[in-house]
Amino acid sequence: MELDSALEAPSQEDSSLSEELSHSALGQAFSKILHSLARPEARRGNVKDVVLKDLGDLIEATEFDRLFEGTGARLRGMPETLGQVAKALEKYAAPSKEEEGGGDGHSEAAEKAAQVGLLFLKLLGKVETAKNSLVGPAWQTGLHHLAGPVYIFAITHSLEQPWTTPRSREVAREVLTSLLQVTECGSVAGFLHGENEDEKGRLSVILGLLKPDLNKESWKNNPAIKHVFSWTLQQVTRPWLSQHLERVLPASLVISDDYQTENKILGVHCLHHIVLNVPAADLLQYNRAQVLYHAISNHLYTPEHHLIQAVLPCLLDLFPILEKTLHWKGDGARPTTHCDEVLRLILTHMEPEHRLLLRRTYARNLPAFVNRLGILTVRHLKRLERVIIGYLEVYDGPEEEARLKILETLKLLMQHTWPRVSCRLVVLLKALLKLICDVARDPNLTPESVKSALLQEATDCLILLDRCSQGRVKGLLAKIPQSCEDRKVVNCIRKVQQVSEGAPYDGT
Repeated sequence: MELDSALEAPSQEDSSLSEELSHSALGQAFSKILHSLARPEARRGNVKDVVLKDLGDLIEATEFDRLFEGTGARLRGMPETLGQVAKALEKYAAPSKEEEGGGDGHSEAAEKAAQVGLLFLKLLGKVETAKNSLVGPAWQTGLHHLAGPVYIFAITHSLEQPWTTPRSREVAREVLTSLLQVTECGSVAGFLHGENEDEKGRLSVILGLLKPDLNKESWKNNPAIKHVFSWTLQQVTRPWLSQHLERVLPASLVISDDYQTENKILGVHCLHHIVLNVPAADLLQYNRAQVLYHAISNHLYTPEHHLIQAVLPCLLDLFPILEKTLHWKGDGARPTTHCDEVLRLILTHMEPEHRLLLRRTYARNLPAFVNRLGILTVRHLKRLERVIIGYLEVYDGPEEEARLKILETLKLLMQHTWPRVSCRLVVLLKALLKLICDVARDPNLTPESVKSALLQEATDCLILLDRCSQGRVKGLLAKIPQSCEDRKVVNCIRKVQQVSEGAPYDGT
C-alpha cells in the first residue's frame, strides 16, 4: 500500500515523521488506511500484512499531541477518525460465520486478533502518554471514541472460543487490562456502569455498537457477538441495568428464540440475569413480565436437560414478579398461578420420562416448586404421588440424584400438606419400605455414602409419615424387626419406632 503522499519525509536522515506531518496529511494517512481495511482484499495475506504494518508505523511515528491536542475543526475530527479506525480493526479481527465451529479458519482469525491487539496496545499507550502530559479534555475525547471498539475486541478474543488461541487470548487480555488502566477503572463492571454515581459509564456506547449486529437478521453473521453481549450483560447488576432494559431485553429474546439449543440456553441465562437485576415494577410495565414468561416457558417443550435446567430456576425467580398482580380477597378459591401451570406441565413430562438426565433435571428442581406453592401443592397431590412413587422405584445410577431429590420433595410435600397425607398412608409406606429394602440389598456399585443418604432420607420420610398419620406407621411396622433379617432395614425401622415413642433423633 502506498502512503507516500501522506508520509513523505524530506530530511536526508529521515528523522521523525511526526515533525513533518501536517494535520491534514495525518488525517489523510489514517483515511487511506481506513479505506484499505474496508476493502475485501484486506483479509488476504500480503495485503493484510502491509495494511497493518503501515498502521503500526503511522501510530509509532505520530506523537501523541498530533492525535489528541490542538484546536480547529480538522483536529476535532482526529478522535473520530481514530474511532473509525478502531471500529474497522475490531470488525477486521472479528471471526466470520464459518469460523464458529473451529477448523482451519480459526487459526487465521486468532492470528489477525493477535496482530490487531498489538495495534490497540500501541493506541492505548498513546492515550496513556497524552493523559499524563495534557491538560484538558482532548485525550478524553479520543478515549471516548476508542473505548467501545477496543472493549468489544478484547472480550471477543479473551473468552475461550473456537476462534481463539492461547496467544490471541493473552494479547486480548493485555488489551483489556490496558483499557481499564487508561480509563482508571478497577473492574469491567466499573468500566461499564461507572466507578461512581457521577460517572456515566460506557455500557450505552457499547450496546449502541453491538446493536446493528444483534437484530434478528444479522446476529448469526458474527459468532462472537452473542457471547460479547451475554458476558457484558452479566457484568451489570442492580441498580444500573434497569436504565438499559429497552436495549438488552429485545436482544436477549432474539438469542433465546433460536432453534439451536446452545443459543436457547445462552438467551435464557441473559433473561434470567434481567429478571434478577431489574426491579419488578419495570418488568411489569408494558406487560414485559408476561412476555418473559411466555418466551421462557415455551422452552419446557424442548426435551434437552441443559435447557430445562436453565429454564426452571429462571421461572422460579420470575413467579414472584408475575404474582404481584394477583390479589386474593379470601371469599373464594385462590386463583391459579403461573407456578401451578408450570408444575402441572412438569409433572406431565415427568411421568412417562425415561431418559435419566431429564429425570434428574426435573427431580432436582421439584422441591423448589413444592416450597413455592406451599399448601397450594394439594392441587397437584394426585399427580405428585404418582411421580414420587414411580421415581422411587427406578435406580438412578451411582449418585442416585433423582431418588434423593424425590425423597426431599416427599418430605416437603408432607410438611406442607400434612392434613391430606394420612389417606395416602398405605401407598406411601409401601413405596418407602420397598425403597429401603432395595437400597439395603443393592448389588450395584453404589457408594456406601450414597446408600446411607438414601436410607437416612427414607427414614426421615417414615418419621414424618408417622406424625402425619397420628402414629399409625409405628403400629404397621411393629412386627417387621421380628421377621426381617436385614440389619440395615431393621435399623431404619427401629429409628422410626424410637422417634415415635418420644426418643430424640438427630436425623429430624
